[in-house]
Amino acid sequence: MHVRGVGLPDETPTELWIVDGRISTEPVAGADTVFDGGWIIPGLVDAHCHVGLGNGGEIPLEEAVAQAETERDVGALLLRDCGSPTDTRSLDDRDDLPRIIRAGKHLARPKRYAAGFSRELEDEWQLPDAVAEEARRGDGWIKLVGDWIDRGVGDLAPLWSDDVLKAAIETAHAHGARVTAHVFSEDALPGLINAGIDCIEHGTGLTDDTIALMVERGTVLVPTLVNIVENFPGIADAAAAKYPAYAAHMRDLHARGPSRIAAARDAGVPIYAGSDAGTMVAPGRIADEVEALKGIGMSPAEALGAACWDARRWLGRPALDHGASADLLCYAQDPRSGPAVLRDPDLVILRGRAFRPQA
Repeated sequence: MHVRGVGLPDETPTELWIVDGRISTEPVAGADTVFDGGWIIPGLVDAHCHVGLGNGGEIPLEEAVAQAETERDVGALLLRDCGSPTDTRSLDDRDDLPRIIRAGKHLARPKRYAAGFSRELEDEWQLPDAVAEEARRGDGWIKLVGDWIDRGVGDLAPLWSDDVLKAAIETAHAHGARVTAHVFSEDALPGLINAGIDCIEHGTGLTDDTIALMVERGTVLVPTLVNIVENFPGIADAAAAKYPAYAAHMRDLHARGPSRIAAARDAGVPIYAGSDAGTMVAPGRIADEVEALKGIGMSPAEALGAACWDARRWLGRPALDHGASADLLCYAQDPRSGPAVLRDPDLVILRGRAFRPQA
């Protein structure tokens, strides 16, 4: 195949040939031109999703396949799966599904995360060994639950002591894995960042001090703005009668979370786009997350890069490079113009195979 158009982010005339599932920047004789004119970008990245996670935890593999197909059809061709109880490794053999970078199962304490979602550790000092096991099963990432409601306290509280976190993160790094954590509130952040964590998910409780600490330590943020904006009020309402302090805290985090994430971006914290698809957010929402990033001050090009070329660089995956896997999207209209265009590519090419989402 052959495609021709304007390549982003450089806005340069681009011609690519696709042979044996890979990109060639050199002409290939006899190639069929399947796209001519418009815009060409690398496949989108959803840096926080959950292929294989349903409302009750583990799901049948065919449901995970359907989740992945939905992501593919909106152009999300590289997925960082931030925790799933379903073993989806067999999907790697499917050339019609996005590539998945797995973090294995969430690691949590008993009754300190959504039921059925995580691997629960009775003793917090089991965490370093559990991290080592998940590192061997995953694709270079570990997912911790950093905070969750503590029913004895009636509010969000950290799950792990600082010494345990330091030992666990050092273990992960020794096994070649990076670590990320679910964190809503303020209190869990200093221990995680000081322990050397690589990434924070959500981050609604960021303060000026923890933002500065993230900048100092090079910690990345994936805020999942769609989930925050759409779902925090409902979470608070459902808990208000039994846990009023927690409900009030969630409403406060909802109200000021976007401004705190904007402050992190202004301070220089690297931010990437993740939809949190899998339970409360339906698959296929990465274009909405890109649009939400514009709301915290990102330019259209910066927001798209956070779900495309910049996110690929962060994850160590190629873009439109000679010899790279042919995972790319073609648009008749500029994909920076808004979610209606971005979620509806005219041509999806995954592993050298062409898909048209509306076909």
